[in-house]
Amino acid sequence: MISTSGSRPYHVIIFGASGFTGQFVVEEVARTSAEGPKGTLKWAVAGRSRQKLEKVLEQAAETLSKPELKSEVDIIVADVGEPDSLAAMCKQGVIVLNCVGPYRFYGENVVKACVENGAHYIDICGEPQFLEGMQLNYHSQAAEKGVYVVGSCGFDSIPADMGVLYSRDQFKGIVLCFSFQSFPGSCIHDGTWQSAIYGFADSEKLRSLRKKLGYAPLPVVGSKIKKRGTLFYSREMDQYAAPFMGADPSVVKRTQRYLYEERKDSPVQYGAYAGIGGMTSVIKLLFGAMLFWLMVNFSFGRSLLIKFPEFFSFGWFSKAGPTRKQMAESSFCLTFFGEGYTGDQDPAQGKPNAKIRTQVKGPEAGYVATPIAMVQAAFTILHEPKSLPKTGGVYTPGAAFAKTTLIDRLNKHGIQFSVLSGPEA
Repeated sequence: MISTSGSRPYHVIIFGASGFTGQFVVEEVARTSAEGPKGTLKWAVAGRSRQKLEKVLEQAAETLSKPELKSEVDIIVADVGEPDSLAAMCKQGVIVLNCVGPYRFYGENVVKACVENGAHYIDICGEPQFLEGMQLNYHSQAAEKGVYVVGSCGFDSIPADMGVLYSRDQFKGIVLCFSFQSFPGSCIHDGTWQSAIYGFADSEKLRSLRKKLGYAPLPVVGSKIKKRGTLFYSREMDQYAAPFMGADPSVVKRTQRYLYEERKDSPVQYGAYAGIGGMTSVIKLLFGAMLFWLMVNFSFGRSLLIKFPEFFSFGWFSKAGPTRKQMAESSFCLTFFGEGYTGDQDPAQGKPNAKIRTQVKGPEAGYVATPIAMVQAAFTILHEPKSLPKTGGVYTPGAAFAKTTLIDRLNKHGIQFSVLSGPEA
């Protein structure tokens, strides 16, 4: 168990607590503080504006009927543009939960401050360019300092990354799998929309970054996973589907690379897809995708996309974000379809001989499930330091938490991992 000290008084500091996502992370920490070391959690909120942070604590106190939050939770004023303030913040916390995005613009200074000042770092980033850039630039330094930097600890990409590991472990053999995602009733704040816009615009920079990382191809064990088309009808889900364009495939592949290189585990091949629905939804998606692709390549087009997220995303994203009522009525579901080799079956000699179907499901993805995942990741670091990788560094959730009880923790908090069928021949 990791404890606080006189010079580092807080187990957790929520940076960006007054942002749209940050306010829900504050509520989740307040809701689960009894799960901290020795039954209590010492925590603080941080950001640019003391007044806004006070307002967030007042709102959380009212929502949760915990008036003590207004007086018992400390406030730290820190700004991503002021390195000294970030250093002062990081020196006071065991873990910094960074909720300030888009991370490509505001994340690196926080990572740098955490690594230099000995605070572990967790974010909820879904931007592969940022995540892999931090691995390139800070992994060695974090390892030397014993600091764990764990990105994508929200809906991006704990359900997918831990879901693949869960499927593999339940299969008890060599597995290759793909997942389908669905999000009934979702509406998302436009901060995520902006990250997507800049991510597509900078796709060439991501390719250049991966060349610098020097990834060698992972070995393919057994049959090669079948790649689906850009748009196809999924018999498994009984609806149209398309490749999932988020961070999940990138994060899962980095996890599999780490487990192969460090533990000699057979890499799981993985493909991620999103359910679209019927033909009407397909037509809307095709029209929206073509428009998005045309506009994202020009600065004027990007400006329009950012200014009118609700119009260009057909209501999926909005500047106001979802209401609490919308969040209560929303959910997510990832279904994993795996096949592989069990028993004496030789992967080199034939087709897979068994199948498994698993599921990860939970409440609204962006502002209910994401805070749950982020906070449980923090508790896992606090309670299970000996189950983390032997050295600090920049890790994916699966690499950091493969040997921990994170999945059990998530199950207790409404993000459910289950086997639907199999493993069976």
